Amino acid sequence: MISMGGIIGAGLFVGSSAAIAAAGPGILVSYVLAGLVILLVMRMLSEMAAAYPGIGSFTEYARLGLGDLAGFVSGWLYWYFWVVVVAVEAIAGASVIAGWLAGWKSIPQWQIVLGLMTALTAVNLLSTRSYGEFEFWFASVKVAAIVAFIVVGAAYLLAGAPDGAGGLANLTAHGGFLPLGPVAVLAGVTTVIFSITGAEIAIIAAAESHESARTIARLTVTILVRILLFYVLSILLILAIVPWDEITPGVSPFVTALERVGVPAAALLMNVIVLTAVLSCLNSGVYVTSRVLFTLAAQGDAPQPLVALTRRRVPARAILLGSTMGYAAVLTSVVSPSVLFAFLLNTSGAIMLIVYLIAALAEIRLRRRLESEDRARLSIRMWWYPYASWLVVGAIVAVLVAMAFTPASASQVYASLLCLAVAVAAYFVRRARRPAAARAA
Repeated sequence: MISMGGIIGAGLFVGSSAAIAAAGPGILVSYVLAGLVILLVMRMLSEMAAAYPGIGSFTEYARLGLGDLAGFVSGWLYWYFWVVVVAVEAIAGASVIAGWLAGWKSIPQWQIVLGLMTALTAVNLLSTRSYGEFEFWFASVKVAAIVAFIVVGAAYLLAGAPDGAGGLANLTAHGGFLPLGPVAVLAGVTTVIFSITGAEIAIIAAAESHESARTIARLTVTILVRILLFYVLSILLILAIVPWDEITPGVSPFVTALERVGVPAAALLMNVIVLTAVLSCLNSGVYVTSRVLFTLAAQGDAPQPLVALTRRRVPARAILLGSTMGYAAVLTSVVSPSVLFAFLLNTSGAIMLIVYLIAALAEIRLRRRLESEDRARLSIRMWWYPYASWLVVGAIVAVLVAMAFTPASASQVYASLLCLAVAVAAYFVRRARRPAAARAA
């Protein structure tokens, strides 16, 4: 459920509208291609998780495979990415709630944001089990919503659709399956790949689980396959019910499809589901930022007080610092939405791909080491190694290059590379300030 909670979010329920409008029915191919890349990345992480259990944040595989610089950079970039995500999700949740309260009471959005972040910070401070319980129920609502949509949509098309309502003919009747050309499909990969990241959270949680890392790693991959089916099936049904050129970017295509089917209060139902998805992502963001900070501190790459645990075995200081930084990011949306907050969004735009790229290179190095030194630890193996591993590296580089040459996303790539450069510089500053004995160790 943690894997599902990390992947199924507002990117599917709302963000898919922009992807469909940009690529037409061909967006189905984009989802499949992006899903294959993420699936292979998760298989690589699963191999490393089974071989090196209990390591904490998955970004530490970069340290094992590529050295301290890679571990430092990967950890801080991943932390920064989730700090921004926490801010974005808190704002999205507050906007939904503010819309419900508009006719009753006017409450400043920042106060709603503060309330949401305080509530989920408190959940994480209670215990890791509390985080897992909340994430279980959040994910259950999202999965139930998708399954219900698939059932309703399929029933409508198979039994209740009026004559001329479209069906699978919609996939080719409005300019063809690729109305905007194959380039739009490839560009769509750069859009949708971010909506299906997040399954790696389960590998971070595995370090605190009674289940073996091998079990968690296997579950993560199999669950990802099911989620990809959810994504592809739901988008396929949307396109079969509503012609792609009638879908408005920014408006949930699920709402549009449900209204076409005739489901009453479709917008309200979807707002409830979107809010659940947002809270789920916010809950995971608070969890992830704290565990990554805790791991960095344990390696000497963050202030040592952050490794302190409460009696419930929770890194309270790391949780509070991550939440505080997330709220600081929210404040930039109030103080300077078009400059500071826009800069934060841009600098985090391609970071997840950079982190995955570092992890893929680490897997190639670690697999080579394990093959020659300790093959018994390879209880889970990357498929078609080393070809699939290098395919992942090439695919991520190709997506980054495609983003760099796409006007709408080029600024995100360059801003994220600037963020990468800052992280590298920070590593060398930290290294220079450490005592000589610590550097030698």
